[in-house]
Amino acid sequence: MKQFNITQISIMAAFVFMLLIHPVIAQSKYILTSSPTLTIQGGSTLHDWDMTSNEAKGEGMFVVEGNQLKSIQNLTVSMKAETLKSGTRGLDNNAYKALDTKKHPEIKFSLKELTGSGTNYTAKGDFTIAGVTKSASFPVKVSQSGNSFTFEGKHETKLTAFSIDPPTALLGTVKTADDITISFKSTFQKQ
Repeated sequence: MKQFNITQISIMAAFVFMLLIHPVIAQSKYILTSSPTLTIQGGSTLHDWDMTSNEAKGEGMFVVEGNQLKSIQNLTVSMKAETLKSGTRGLDNNAYKALDTKKHPEIKFSLKELTGSGTNYTAKGDFTIAGVTKSASFPVKVSQSGNSFTFEGKHETKLTAFSIDPPTALLGTVKTADDITISFKSTFQKQ
């Protein structure tokens, strides 16, 4: 039978102790819950406008240490562009035409990196709108309730950044502004 000296026993005891007190790091799949709020806001020569959707799908692998969000991997969110509604049929139809929803039916976001801690984070990722993908970086507020995390933020961009010609109406007398704001509030729940 092999004899262990006091140094070997001390090293093994320290290793076991470290395993017992080290916080548990878990990577788990999280799914976007129903009824997220995704809004695109803009303006025109006539009035400001917004279009909102409460339909999207999304998932990602969340790394949680103890009760603290540490990172997210492979997070994607997608929605059908025609679920965006303004309450005005003409505005909706002009928007769908500008987005070319027949050819590019989905709007997508893929998270590449989430940095920060507590409730303040910065998200970096790619938006794909009207078939054009552009990188984005924007602040995100994160709150936790049980096994779910809620993300709230906004990103300011331009229609032309996605090769979208700002729509016009009434023979060009009403022009849509190029600047838009994409805002969201969405909750991901552990699966």
